Amino acid sequence: QVQLVESGGGLVQAGGSLRLSCAASGSVFSINGMGWYRQAPGKQRELVATISRGGTTNYADSVKGRFTITRDNDKNTVYLQMNSLKPEDTAIYYCNAISRVSVSPYWGQGTQVTVSS
Repeated sequence: QVQLVESGGGLVQAGGSLRLSCAASGSVFSINGMGWYRQAPGKQRELVATISRGGTTNYADSVKGRFTITRDNDKNTVYLQMNSLKPEDTAIYYCNAISRVSVSPYWGQGTQVTVSS
């Protein structure tokens, strides 16, 4: 089992920045990829960014150039630095981990990000 705990969400004005953190615990040795997803009201959950254990990253087109995902394997933590935030970035942000010993990914409880115009 893997447990994920997100932090760092909040309310920010458009153009501002936030940094989300996601700390993993439990069977962290089994984690390969980690990532961030988000879900806005009335919309489906969508990928924001992912990062492999080796550091290869992937971003949604909507956040490229504004968001940066990083990972500290020693601390079992993944970060999402969000700059130049827009009102359309408002959503609940979820941390995700892919384990090589589980058929299903693990999810955190989510953290709310609200960007005011």
